Amino acid sequence: MSNFNQFVIKSKRCMRVGLSKIRIQIKTSIIKNLGNENLYFCPCCGHYLTKFIDWSDSYRNVICPYCDSQPRHRSLTLLLKEKSNLDLNKPIKMLHIAPESSLTKNFACSENIEYITADLNNSSVDVQLDITQIPYDDNTFDVIICNHVLEHILDDRQAMRELLRVLKPNGWASLQVPIASEREKTFEDATITSPEDRLRNFGQEDHVRWYGRDYPDRLKEVGFSITIENMAQSLSSEKVEQYGLRSEEDLYFGTKAQ
Repeated sequence: MSNFNQFVIKSKRCMRVGLSKIRIQIKTSIIKNLGNENLYFCPCCGHYLTKFIDWSDSYRNVICPYCDSQPRHRSLTLLLKEKSNLDLNKPIKMLHIAPESSLTKNFACSENIEYITADLNNSSVDVQLDITQIPYDDNTFDVIICNHVLEHILDDRQAMRELLRVLKPNGWASLQVPIASEREKTFEDATITSPEDRLRNFGQEDHVRWYGRDYPDRLKEVGFSITIENMAQSLSSEKVEQYGLRSEEDLYFGTKAQ
């Protein structure tokens, strides 16, 4: 697959999603004015809507047309509101790597959060950094958000060690990655480098592995204590549908012992 063909595919996808946003927002406004209460709800931005946008023919009812949240973002938002041990109401210092727009606004607007965004290639963040060499002292952050990042990193264990290093004792990190639940072991091969081969083997052109069910073990190997949460399993089927969640969406939280 050439770079031009990739550009065309991504442009068509963005155009389709953009048009879907407009249609859904208009339809939602009309239905709300008619008093229809059978609407979906995005906990990230607080909007009601007639449906979430389909990402593809096989991945449907996924994206919020108002804030671009996906099921993993909505699950995390709901969980943070529910879990007292993940308290964001006290004064904290947070590092958000590859910040998702659907989450950023809520964190950035909290007066008690010293909020720092970071990315390797995105110049609009606060700090450009490589997470295998994080330029902060040990025990700097109370909270780290690093979702769907490690699958892009060749030396993911070094990245995990760095995340643990800059996390404060008793701090926590949200460390979601895409996982192929049918795989017992993570599959990676550094010789697979072309976008088309990575797409075929890892599910996306810029991924370097498919994590398996051993993902928590990789985090434990570098020193994290791991808790796995599943917001969908704690809600009724009606709420799971209304929030556009996925029953298989596990959330991985790493904590650092004192």
